[in-house]
Amino acid sequence: MSSFRDAAMSSKAWPFEEARRLLKRYEKAPPEKGYVLFETGYGPSGLPHIGTFGEVARTTMVRRAFEAISDIPTKLICFSDDLDGMRKVPGNVPNPERLQEYLQMPLTSVPDPFETHESFGHHNNAMLRRFLDTFGFEYEFISAREFYQTGQFDEILLRCAEKYDDLMKIMLKSLREERQQTYSIFLPIHPDTGRVMYVPMKHVDAANGTVTFDDPDDGEMTLPVTGGNVKLQWKPDFGARWAALGVDFEMYGKEHATNEKIYDAICRTLGAQPPNHFSYELFLDDQGQKISKSSGNGVSIDEWLTYASTESLSYFMYQKPKTAKRMFFDVIPKAVDEYHQQLRAYVGQDDKAKATNPVWHIHSGDVPESDMVVPFAMLLNLASVSQAEDKGKLWGFIQRYAPETGPETHPGMDKAVGHAVRYYNDFVKPAKTYRLPTDAEREALEVLKAELETYDGALEDEALQSIVYAVGRERFDPLRGWFTALYEVLLGASQGPRFGGFIALYGVPETIALIDAALASELVGEGVH
Repeated sequence: MSSFRDAAMSSKAWPFEEARRLLKRYEKAPPEKGYVLFETGYGPSGLPHIGTFGEVARTTMVRRAFEAISDIPTKLICFSDDLDGMRKVPGNVPNPERLQEYLQMPLTSVPDPFETHESFGHHNNAMLRRFLDTFGFEYEFISAREFYQTGQFDEILLRCAEKYDDLMKIMLKSLREERQQTYSIFLPIHPDTGRVMYVPMKHVDAANGTVTFDDPDDGEMTLPVTGGNVKLQWKPDFGARWAALGVDFEMYGKEHATNEKIYDAICRTLGAQPPNHFSYELFLDDQGQKISKSSGNGVSIDEWLTYASTESLSYFMYQKPKTAKRMFFDVIPKAVDEYHQQLRAYVGQDDKAKATNPVWHIHSGDVPESDMVVPFAMLLNLASVSQAEDKGKLWGFIQRYAPETGPETHPGMDKAVGHAVRYYNDFVKPAKTYRLPTDAEREALEVLKAELETYDGALEDEALQSIVYAVGRERFDPLRGWFTALYEVLLGASQGPRFGGFIALYGVPETIALIDAALASELVGEGVH
């Protein structure tokens, strides 16, 4: 066994903890199907979103962790429930009124409002696949429509008919009395209208594999449960799918956690072992409210990628998945800088530390080197004081500070510079609020200015930080008040970078001029006083 595998077998990183739990399923014998199966589910009633990314990214992290500790092959299936009936018309599609007549039709039978695909379900499936392919996920795609209609689900559907009474007992315990009167695990699909029908069953014939029910218009009807003539209600479908495919691992948001016992019971009743589960917490917006696709609060995936890299988003997804986290624009700079801190740390780590480092899980062990010579937070401050409208202005400062860098040799840095300019203009600039210094702060700024005017050393972060620190230490207790003053008076922000590093990057003469402007009360006009 390799030293890394040894380290992974004891790592406290959550993907390795889940991978070890999964390995225990097969400690006596490998899976009969020849591989361990991971699954993620997708409801194609809307476009893929940041939660979709998070679920597939986290599942992939567990999959790669499993591959690091086991030689059993793996597969990841992305299952689209596109046979689901359209319950309401989405508001974000062209000509939504044209879809009104297709309510309760399977999404793959609803015309595509974008007029690019065979149906609305096919359109959203294509968007999902393009989305997953863009991020390089490895997966197999399964459409529920094909799964039901091609007979892949027939064996389990016949078993559902056979075990109908047992499955109904499981479901009825979870339903209100009113709902119990009309509930059935089977939803017939009307042979003429194609609509998904929510009707009670009059008879389930296990021997012949049929269901009989009353149609409000056509009277009593009998349909085979096979061949796509019926679909399962979503909770039974969840557990039946696990049984049909032999799913070994599935994660989902905590809203599913209350149904976990139901899914498991369905799966066991159908003769299969339920998969290992992982329930993650949901994301919150800046007000602490749950992020909702319909309300549009929080950050979309396109918005995140406007201001930062995919890897920083993966880093955010890796962190504490069982803890509810605010996911708004102000978390982006921190995620970027912490991701690059971990990249830099990884190079010198032993296997034990590497197995715990988030970047191993983000990059499946093939970890690149960071080319960020300046932290993202520092770029934002630099953009702020230089009022940068484009990348060129920031690169001018960066190349004076680190002459060996450039857009061609440091492409990751170049992307970050572009992200910083956009983030500054959209978020930092509108919120900048300068204030005048107090008398004590004014005196300290004048001393700092005098120290910088006589400084003839190199543009080194630590040397300049020592000067800033010495000026403050003599005048402020606690010292934090001095740095707060520097940020609020000179940068128009409530927090900021190590100020010595900022001076090294921005330049000593430029910092002296900035102090002069603050002392002359010229900066307060740039923000709300």
